[in-house]
Amino acid sequence: MPKTIRIASDQLAVEVSTLGAEMQSLRTADGRDFLWNGDATWWTGRSPILFPIVGKAPDDRLAVNGKTYPMAQHGIARRREFAIIDQTATSCRHELVSSPETRQVYPFDFRLVLEHALEGNRLSVNATVQNSGEALLPFGIGFHPAFLWPLPGADGKPHEVVLDNGAEPGVIQLEGGLIGKTLPTSPFKAGRLTLGPDLFANDALIFPEDAGTGLTFQAEDGPSLHFTFENLPNIALWQKPGAPFLCIEPWHGMAAHAGGTAELVERPYTVALPAGEEMRFGFTVEIRN
Repeated sequence: MPKTIRIASDQLAVEVSTLGAEMQSLRTADGRDFLWNGDATWWTGRSPILFPIVGKAPDDRLAVNGKTYPMAQHGIARRREFAIIDQTATSCRHELVSSPETRQVYPFDFRLVLEHALEGNRLSVNATVQNSGEALLPFGIGFHPAFLWPLPGADGKPHEVVLDNGAEPGVIQLEGGLIGKTLPTSPFKAGRLTLGPDLFANDALIFPEDAGTGLTFQAEDGPSLHFTFENLPNIALWQKPGAPFLCIEPWHGMAAHAGGTAELVERPYTVALPAGEEMRFGFTVEIRN
């Protein structure tokens, strides 16, 4: 059975499940919840880790050197039990290691370590991928946290996402969950995007590049969440239309192209990690106000 552990700083508390090493709650010391609660009416996820793919594969089949394997959307890690390898009052680390079962659908040797750490009003979530085999390790990785929208205490107030770099990045339209065409205009204007449910009528907004390494999700005269990203060049925003949450998703890797190949190495932004090496990816969120 999955186990949930709690870590806390003087300002924040986080619960993390061993199932998928998925964060279950993010709460301030004054009792405000910021993370989506997983209500099945809308979406049972809360903050899944996406590995070894981000997004969908054509017909839910992934190809490696011409051989195909069953692969559900966003990969296998979010539905696997992780082992707890370290825990302190303010941090915890979970580990998933390749096994005969994982190799049936993803034929590689790997070690995936997820770390959640708190310091004051800041949460850091980091993933380290290690190639424990002898062949090149291809993969995509991403984070999929969902935060309450409206933010606590901000019912009825306008919300927006503001990019640190002030850019107007290009946006991709999904086609059946796969990467489709680039839309002619960016929804960002001078780095600002006013949020509304109509934005997500056709699924997620995906910004493959130029969104930068930081953004703020904020309510007018209300609380805000400031994010910084490490080694995660792709950003997606998603809401199931009408649901009371917003997913802010930093990725390194995206879905396969609509009408394209199922080969893992051909997916956009796929990482190819040499034998014996490791790579870290992560984000930090700071709760303000």
